[in-house]
Amino acid sequence: MHSQAQHLTTLISQSVPLSDMQGFFVDCISLPEVQCVLPFKPAQTRHGNTISGPILMALADASMYALMLAIDEKNLAAVTRDFQIHFLSRPAAHDLTAIAYMVKDSAKHTLMRVEILSGEKLVAHATGSYVKLG
Repeated sequence: MHSQAQHLTTLISQSVPLSDMQGFFVDCISLPEVQCVLPFKPAQTRHGNTISGPILMALADASMYALMLAIDEKNLAAVTRDFQIHFLSRPAAHDLTAIAYMVKDSAKHTLMRVEILSGEKLVAHATGSYVKLG
């Protein structure tokens, strides 16, 4: 993990303790996108040995937050303005990768999209925006 990615992972774990408990980390930063990983844990699964929807939603949201911080660390107080997710297929019970892309950045908010992959398979697509505070 690169030092900037590790730094953002630390910032996120300090401000959103649940991300640290799940093992979430920023893997790669290449603006206007960031790549994040959520290591698999058996507690993330539901009936059918698939990763639950709330876990995918949390990963997408955390990845958008990581992108906000990669754009500018002053966005630490930014909050989710809106969020929509489409579940495309059942993720296997292993690590997930999320790639967050900036769609539009303005003075007041940032619009983003996220692709969540289970291995090479696209399992969810999310869009959302964050409001810049402070």
